[in-house]
Amino acid sequence: MPGKALLLFMAVTTCAFGTGYYLSADNTSTFKWLVTGFADRVQDDVPGDQVSDNPHSPSKAPEPLQPGDNALGFMLTSVAEQYTQNSRYPSWSIPLTAAQAKGYQGNHYQPVELPLGNDGRFTVTLEKYRFTKGEPILVVASVQGPQVVGDTLQATLEAAQVREAVGSTTLTMSDSTGFYEGSLASDEAPGEYRLIVEAQVDGKPVRHVSTLTIEPYLGDFEGLGDPYLNDNNLVIPVRFHPEQPGFYALSAQLFAGLVPIAQLQSEQRVDLGTETIELKAHGTVLANRDIQGELEIRNLQIRQLPSRPGDRTHYAFGPEDGYSFTPPDLGDLQDSPAADSESEQRAALLRQLADKF
Repeated sequence: MPGKALLLFMAVTTCAFGTGYYLSADNTSTFKWLVTGFADRVQDDVPGDQVSDNPHSPSKAPEPLQPGDNALGFMLTSVAEQYTQNSRYPSWSIPLTAAQAKGYQGNHYQPVELPLGNDGRFTVTLEKYRFTKGEPILVVASVQGPQVVGDTLQATLEAAQVREAVGSTTLTMSDSTGFYEGSLASDEAPGEYRLIVEAQVDGKPVRHVSTLTIEPYLGDFEGLGDPYLNDNNLVIPVRFHPEQPGFYALSAQLFAGLVPIAQLQSEQRVDLGTETIELKAHGTVLANRDIQGELEIRNLQIRQLPSRPGDRTHYAFGPEDGYSFTPPDLGDLQDSPAADSESEQRAALLRQLADKF
C-alpha cells in the first residue's frame, strides 16, 4: 500500500509540473493557433516546390507569438457571434450565394479525367449522376493526346457491392465530334453502380472507372399552387404525386432572375394522390429587396426518407427549367431574426463563459 501511495504522489506531481509548463510563458507555441489569423496560418503552408533544399539557408519563420490572456475568451466570443448570426435564419430558409447555388445542384455529374502519358487525358462524361430506373444512361468518352486509340471503346455497368457486371455496350466514335458515344440500360435494382470504360491505348488496355446510382421512380411534380404570405414567410406550395406514401424531404433554390436568394427545404409525410409540400422563404432573405417581376424555383430535389434504419434514401428531381411564379406583394415581409431558442441559449452560454476570461 505505501508503494502505491508513493507512485500516486509521483504521478500527480508530474502532471502538475507538466500542466504548469504547458500554461507557462516559456511555452510559446502550444496555443499559437488561438491567436494567429487564418491568413498567417495559410502562409505557413508553403508549397513544397517553394521550399529551399539547402539545409544552410537562413530560416525566415517569424517569431512565435505568445497567446494573450483572453485568447480563449476571444474564441468563445467569436463562436457566440456565429451562433447569433446563424439564428437569424431558420434552417429551412438559408441565404444563398452564387457559389453555393452551384454547389447545391444535386444531380450534376462532374466529368472524371484519367491522366495518360505525354499529357494525354481519358475523360468520361454522363448527363447526370442519378438515373431513374428505366432511363437510358448516355455515356460520352474522349481520349485526347498523341496516343493511338481504337475505333471503339467498351463500357460496362457493374453492381458496386458485388462487383458483378449487369450490362455492357460498345461506344463508337462520332465523325462529327470525335467523341465515343453509346448508352446503357438502367433497369437494375436501385443502388450504386460502377461504370467501367475500357480503351486500347497504344496497344494496351486502359480502364476508366466512375460511379453512378439508379433510383426508383418516386412520382411526378405537378407544378405550383398560388404562393401567399403567412407569419413573415412567403409560402410556395409545390404539388407532388408520389408513387408510394411515406416521409419525403423537398429542397429547392429560390431565384430572382439570375440572382440566387435562398435554399429552401421542407419535410413531411406524403400520402397517395397529389399532395402539397410547402416551401417557405423567411422574411430575412426577402425583405428590403427590390424584386421586379417573377421569382423562380429551381433545382427541385425530393428524397424519400428511409422507413427503417439501414434502408437507402431515394432521390428524384423536378423539371430542369424549374417553375416561375408571380409573388404577392412582399412589402409586408420584415427582416426580423427567426426565433431559434437553442442557438440563442448556446450563444448566451458561450458569452457567459467568455466573460470569465
